[in-house]
Amino acid sequence: MTGRNSMGLSESRWYATGRFFWDERAATLEEQVLGPIQNEVEMGLTLTELVERVSTRPYYRELFIAAFGDDAVTTERIARALAQFVRAMASYRSRFDEGLAAAGSIRGEFANFTAEENLGKDLFLQPRTACVACHLGGPPPPPGQDFANQAIFLPLEPLNNGLDAGPLEDDNGVGDVTGDPADDGRFKSSSLRNIAVTGPYMHDGRFATLAEVIDHYDSGIQPHPNLDPRLRGPNQQPRRMNLTPVEKGALVAFLGTLTDEGLLGDPKFSDPFVR
Repeated sequence: MTGRNSMGLSESRWYATGRFFWDERAATLEEQVLGPIQNEVEMGLTLTELVERVSTRPYYRELFIAAFGDDAVTTERIARALAQFVRAMASYRSRFDEGLAAAGSIRGEFANFTAEENLGKDLFLQPRTACVACHLGGPPPPPGQDFANQAIFLPLEPLNNGLDAGPLEDDNGVGDVTGDPADDGRFKSSSLRNIAVTGPYMHDGRFATLAEVIDHYDSGIQPHPNLDPRLRGPNQQPRRMNLTPVEKGALVAFLGTLTDEGLLGDPKFSDPFVR
């Protein structure tokens, strides 16, 4: 068991701060990819051991020459290659993308969606759910313009989404890295693309299903002092969406349209050692 739930990787290259891990302790993706290799619970290698192992595998020689011009294996080159591999994981072939291309705007009805999925999309865009404010970069744009962030569905900064009511002994996210109490409970988020196939959810995997996630935002947000303002009501208390069961199901259905089967089945991201 690792200390935190594994985060989805698609759209990683577009994260605004460029920082990685749930607590953003890695300043770059190149730094992040070396973390699991050195973590004693995961791969448990020193960087020297990493270079030695890669150097002894004959099939890597031609790959390093193709990528870097010679066969020298270094930590920096390994990090650059792994980081570029992750950056290549771009999602753009989901049913949502097909519907958007046909409709011309995310606010239009998508002909390839069911009535439930269109309802979920409409709810997602409504200010009362707060989904759009975090995942699409703010309130509805002026007429004739679409949401700036709709291609990636990715919050642009770490935030506190009210999982717990106050600071914890074991994991305060960004706050444990910066030492600033104002950062307690703030965590980086992954893109909503492919979210239906990346459970469990949250940094600690506490929710097994998207239905549980929706329930949290509907009525389970806790009054943490650092709770994101977008999740507060008029009285500064945690907001409640008061969704009906039908509306909750519709939101889950809409999130399912963000699954990109083309990316999930792309041979570029399959195991190269399985033939």
